This record gives sequence, structure tokens and C-alpha cells, in this order.
Amino acid sequence: MKSWPRREPYSLTRPLVATEAGPRFVAGEVLRLAASLDQMSQHVIAQAVVSAARERGLTLSLPSDVEELPGAGISGSVDGRRVVIGSHSYVTRSTSPTDWSRRFLRRVDYEGASAVFVAIDGIMAGALVLLDEIRLETPRALRLLRKAGVERIVMLTGDRGDVAETIGELVGVDQVLAEQQPQDKLAAIKSSRSSGSTIMVGDGINDAPALAAADVGVAMGARGAAASSEAAGVVLLVDRLDRLAEALKIAHRSRAIAVESVIAGMSLSVAAMGFAAFGFLPPLAGAVLQEAIDVAVILNALRVLRGRGMRPGRGTLTPAELTALKSEHDELTPILEQVRSTADRLEVLPLDKVQGELANLSDVLQKQLIPHEERDDTQIYPSVARLIGGDDPMAAMSRSHCEIRHLTRLLQRVSSDLGPEGPDPKTLGEILRLLHWLDAILRLHFAQEDEIYHSVAEAAWPSMPAP
Repeated sequence: MKSWPRREPYSLTRPLVATEAGPRFVAGEVLRLAASLDQMSQHVIAQAVVSAARERGLTLSLPSDVEELPGAGISGSVDGRRVVIGSHSYVTRSTSPTDWSRRFLRRVDYEGASAVFVAIDGIMAGALVLLDEIRLETPRALRLLRKAGVERIVMLTGDRGDVAETIGELVGVDQVLAEQQPQDKLAAIKSSRSSGSTIMVGDGINDAPALAAADVGVAMGARGAAASSEAAGVVLLVDRLDRLAEALKIAHRSRAIAVESVIAGMSLSVAAMGFAAFGFLPPLAGAVLQEAIDVAVILNALRVLRGRGMRPGRGTLTPAELTALKSEHDELTPILEQVRSTADRLEVLPLDKVQGELANLSDVLQKQLIPHEERDDTQIYPSVARLIGGDDPMAAMSRSHCEIRHLTRLLQRVSSDLGPEGPDPKTLGEILRLLHWLDAILRLHFAQEDEIYHSVAEAAWPSMPAP
């Protein structure tokens, strides 16, 4: 298979991934006030902010004097405080930008994320980061497709280039074609067909022409448009990309068994006819032998049914278990936000306030994060390891736990060693390095865990036996 142009490998909504707070504000309060005001907006980003606040257990207030400029932002009063939410340009109409907000805007742009800025009582108070969420099965699906023989994977998307490139790098596609109109997708498919068989995966009306033009069009039928399902040759009835890899495995295995059965049946029949031609096989015995050959070929062909069930001895996580594990991660999301927020705040805080910030973060890590990691090691990982199989499939994840515990201990020691005057510039640089290191490893570790849990969930199909 030479090429596989496909749809966006991420969710249609942008969940809140971080809350940044200015020097004089707390991230939780910034999110609470922003979500309280966003209750009055129907914008998809506003709905994501409100959902994130409720998931974190924040108590929202009823706003008043609300004014909204569609597509730009919203303003109003919450608990007697004037709150303005929206794009950087919208918020800075009534609030002066700060150095941290300019730096933050550049950083978000580099990451391909969206930022919603929040001003409180005329002061730039914080910002909310929303990022396209990678579908959990996508990285695994792409690896399985390459293993199944797909040589080149191209992402076709209508999103702007920087966002598309970021997503493409995260999931590991070979090429990203951004800002694609329906006619552009159709041209890409026709170009790909000149170098080999092409599969196109899509779910929207804009994908229908390309699905029809590909050698094999695959529509995501669970939530996709009817037009895409009608134009495609194959419809996946569940909204999971890894089903396509399983379909390819089934096709390859079925074809291999079919070819094997045809060759074996014809060879045995020709051999029997040769014996009969020289008089070594009487008619009655020949008829019985031909029937036996037919039955053997049919029985061999029935081997394709063996791959339909689960592998012997392997179980799965139930939907309830998967939901429970995801809920645990969701509960720890504020800790990840606090690690990043603390790193940003330390750069602008007075030195004599640094020790208090670090002590607060260290206390949260020791009381909430470390017990969670220890529980994973003793309760969750052994169960998941039995589902995956092998001697020690969770070894790399346990090693990450060791690194997380090491970093949190270092942070605790540094915090306890600081005097009331705060750190010197060199020590402050070391503290920031530790915080950024911890933030990176925590986010990567949580993403890896989510992918592993999702791969052994009840909805996932295991690998099939070789033909």
C-alpha cells in the first residue's frame, strides 16, 4: 500500500489543558471566574471552559451585565468583579498587556494551541490553554497500519498549517497537507494513486469526493456524514481508527488462506487426475478422493474464523474500569497545571515569595501525586501487565515513576533548603529546570498511560494469529 491520506487524528473539540495565572492571581480562581462568565456563551470554547471548571469541582457564580462580541470575547460582572474573556486583541482593548501575556501568547502559538485570555478588574489575570486532543487510539493505529504494510501516511486537513504540523508530528505521519479544500483533497488522492494503491479515510461531507476517488474509501460511520458513508467502499461502524488496521489484517490473512486453499485444492486435483489417466485410480475411488479434497480445502478455508475472537488467556479492561482510570487522571490534571503555573510564576515573583510557592507545590505532590503513582505500581500495573502479556511489559512505565519520585524529592529538598530571602539566580535557574523537567515527564507519562489503558480496553481488538 503506497499511500494512505486520511482525516484529522484528533477530537473535534479543544479541551482545556492548562490554566495560567498572572503574578497576583491563583489559577483556580481565574478558571472559576472565567467559567462563571462563559456560562452565558454558546461558543464551543466557552462550553469547554465551563465543562473543565465543573470537572474540577469549582463552584460557578451567576454573572450579570454580560456583553458578548461573537467570535471575539465576552465581558460581565462575576461576584462584584469585572471579568473580560476572549482573544488577546479583545481583552487588551480594555486591559493593558503585560510581559508575561506577550511571552505566553508566543509560546501558545509555537505549540499550535488556542489561548483565551482573562482580565479581572482591569488587570491581565491569566489565560486558558486549549489544545486539540489526540485521539487515544491514533498513534497505535498508525503503528499497526505500518506493520500491516502501509508504506506512506498523509494527513489531509482543513486546519491551518501550524496546528496541522503540530498534530502530524505528535502522531507520526509522513506528510501533512493543511488548509485543504474538497478539491485539494481530491487532487491529493489522484496524485497518490499514480504511485500505488491508496486508502482514504474520512467522515465529513468534504471528504466524499476523495473517498469515491481512492482505490479504497473508508468512512467513519459512527458519527460521520451520510454522504461520506455513501461514497466509501468500506464503512467502520465504530469511531475508532485502529479498526482499520484490524480490517487490513483480516483481509491479508483471508487472502493468504484463500490462495493457499486454491493452490492446494488444484494441485491435489491435478495429481489425482494424473493417477486416474494412467489407470491407477478407479472412477469410484476418484470421486471419493475428489470429495475428500474438497472437504479438506473447505476446512482449511474455515481457519479464517479463528481470528475473530480474543486471544486465549487475554482479557480486557471493561468500560467501567477504563472510565475509573481516566477519572483518576482527570483529578490529577490540576496538579499538572500547578507545576507549569508555578514555573511561570517564579520568573516574575519576588524572591522572598519563592519558598512559599515551592513549599505549597511540594506538599501537593507528596500528598496527591506520589500516592497515585505508588498505587499504580502496586495495583494497576500488575493487572494491565497480565492483559498485555510478556515478562515485564510495564517496566518503562515503572521507570518513569522512579524518575517522578526522584524529581519530587529533589524539589522538596530544594524548597526546604531555601531561606526567607529566597534563592540566588543560579539556584532559581535550577529550580525552574526541575519544574520544567517534571512538567514534561508528567505529561508524557500520563499520555503513555492513557494510550496503554485504551489499547487493552474492551473495545480494542487484539492482534490476530499469523496465517
